Amino acid sequence: MAETTQAPPDLTAWTCPAPLRDQPKVVMGHGGGGVMSAELVRNIFAPAFGGRILSQLADSATLSLGGVRLAFSTDSFVVRPLFFPGGSIGDLAVNGTVNDLAMSGAVAAYLSCGFILEEGVETEVVGRVAHALGAAARAADVEVVTGDTKVVEAGHGDGIYLNTAGIGLIPEGVDIAPQRAVPGDVVIVSGAIGVHGVAIMSVREGLEFGVEIVSDCAALGGLVATMLAATSDLHVLRDPTRGGLAAALNEIAVAAGVGVEIRESAVPVPPEVEGACTMLGLDPLYVANEGKLVAFVPRQHADAVLAAMRSHPLGAAATVIGECVEAHPGMVVARTGLGGTRVVDLPIGEQLPRIC
Repeated sequence: MAETTQAPPDLTAWTCPAPLRDQPKVVMGHGGGGVMSAELVRNIFAPAFGGRILSQLADSATLSLGGVRLAFSTDSFVVRPLFFPGGSIGDLAVNGTVNDLAMSGAVAAYLSCGFILEEGVETEVVGRVAHALGAAARAADVEVVTGDTKVVEAGHGDGIYLNTAGIGLIPEGVDIAPQRAVPGDVVIVSGAIGVHGVAIMSVREGLEFGVEIVSDCAALGGLVATMLAATSDLHVLRDPTRGGLAAALNEIAVAAGVGVEIRESAVPVPPEVEGACTMLGLDPLYVANEGKLVAFVPRQHADAVLAAMRSHPLGAAATVIGECVEAHPGMVVARTGLGGTRVVDLPIGEQLPRIC
């Protein structure tokens, strides 16, 4: 019998979301919210722009203008596909920016919106995205007040990219920043993690996990207002989007110079997300979320804040997952179910690119 030889696979079109870091060119990992993203900001953008406010590297900038404290944020959205279970790129564009403002305690008020359209995209699709964006803005009680449209040649985009920027008022007495975490703070997440990333992956790759997984995309301003009603002394809030919960905890640990310890068994991961991640070799801690937050709360206020969160629909499943400690500053450690510990590193790139 003649021996058959299989041709080797063509790897020229493959890309890796987390490649080696000594890259002379931008790669997908630079957009993942992990170490490579941080290096891009720290080594290129921050030195080029300068400024005390930018150096804080919070979800939104806290500004004082005319005696009023404002939060200001901008974000770009390149998600694929444009529509997914639980939302669309239009919903993401509103909720992502509103949530960045909310993480400073701000009440979002106004948004700008920029559409980058690829030549050949159906105008019906543009209309669906625009209507979804408008509906999300109304639901979040914000107004889109200015915008811009650009068109790029066919093959130089992915249908539609969006950019939104937003401003909001920070209530008096509220001071929320990543640098404020201190040992003793209790770490709370508002609900199940990993849902958005797995929802995007399921429709992008045509995977079925026995149950439809719906994105958790939502505006968190109302939940934050409920938390602030319990106490204005919230130390840190962060929405764990790119890089997931692991990236958010690491960024806070580094910014405040504290250690963070979490209990792996306490982190709420839905069975369908756990199953999908196990099947694909992913860690739910690194999968993006779009409607969850993590809070660092002084211990004396933790019970009141947790009760307040659970009284709100977007925080009904809120749970304590750990605390800030003096040991291992700048590092996140997880206690496993077997009684051991493991270091939860900042991801290099991202397990699932193009999800927000």
